[in-house]
Amino acid sequence: MPEIQTFRMRILFCKLGRAAFLSHLEVARALERAVRRAKLPYDISHGFSPHMRISFGVALPVGVGGRRECADIILTRYVKPAEALEALQDASVPDLYVSACEYIGKKDPAASVAYPFSTYEVLFNQAPVSLNLPQEVVMHRKKGDRHLVVADFLRGSLECHGVSVTFTLESKPSGSLRPDLIVKELLATNEGLHCLSITRTMQCAG
Repeated sequence: MPEIQTFRMRILFCKLGRAAFLSHLEVARALERAVRRAKLPYDISHGFSPHMRISFGVALPVGVGGRRECADIILTRYVKPAEALEALQDASVPDLYVSACEYIGKKDPAASVAYPFSTYEVLFNQAPVSLNLPQEVVMHRKKGDRHLVVADFLRGSLECHGVSVTFTLESKPSGSLRPDLIVKELLATNEGLHCLSITRTMQCAG
């Protein structure tokens, strides 16, 4: 039986406003519903639990927004990217708005590894006085605490522009450093400092 030709489309979207407080699973379900409403010819997986063949980039912590998130979807026939974009925008809510659609090759890196760098912008109630970070932070997990060396994930230094602080973290196959852990350390070393929002912009390796 000949293999059915499929097309791999990368979707870029935002996760802002109230959508920032959705879990990764809730965001995935919302985008899947948008794909169905847009009537795109998505492919279905085989097996005991068939589902839409769609994969997402590195998950955001609940409460963290994203200006450039990505997902890869497998289509069963070619649809012009402009037409797919228009249909998805019509089917999406403003807080989970699709900004771009493009085809990628079957051997191109998956969405989860295509954008290994994430630049975070943190808004505070006031300008922080200290940007000092410890050499190591602790991630509490059910299976036991994990000690992470900040320098292994932080690319460059923290930059402060008034009440805004930006920094870039690299996600690795072995794991990643959550941005809220960086923010927690800043709050601990700056009296009266409060975090108002955290927003991510994903960047590709190239």
